[in-house]
Amino acid sequence: MSRPGRRETFVNLRRLPHVLPLVKVCAPLVIFLALALFAGCSSVSARKVIALDRFQHIYVEQRFNDNHRLDELIVAELKRHGRDASSGPPTMMPENTQAIMTYEARWEWDFKTYLIELNLELHATHPRKKVADGRYYQPSIKTKGAADAIREILTLLFAK
Repeated sequence: MSRPGRRETFVNLRRLPHVLPLVKVCAPLVIFLALALFAGCSSVSARKVIALDRFQHIYVEQRFNDNHRLDELIVAELKRHGRDASSGPPTMMPENTQAIMTYEARWEWDFKTYLIELNLELHATHPRKKVADGRYYQPSIKTKGAADAIREILTLLFAK
């Protein structure tokens, strides 16, 4: 029941047959765009200048501002790929190191801390030149864990 002086706005779509096809087309599109917005997209890329098979002893250079222990995750993943790996500050690098891996991570906070971007670089020790790099990027709140991002990058880098 409506109150006096108040007009109700109710649209009967059956009276507007020309609008019905538009609603049928637009509704799935709006739902798809909403899902795409909340799902987020990630990209993982890797490139290498030479084959990385000859690098068996890799040292992960620890970042002083890394509170997430990414160096330990990288070392664990390198060992899973059959490499002899360790991490620490640059001054503690073992003498038998064949390659040095460096990393840059960008973390965001939006009700939780999450990894938005991770860049890895692999440098030969003698001469010190970059031989490979990898990147993970996911600019949404629904992201993978750091270990999963590292696994994806290193799998691409060390794939045969």
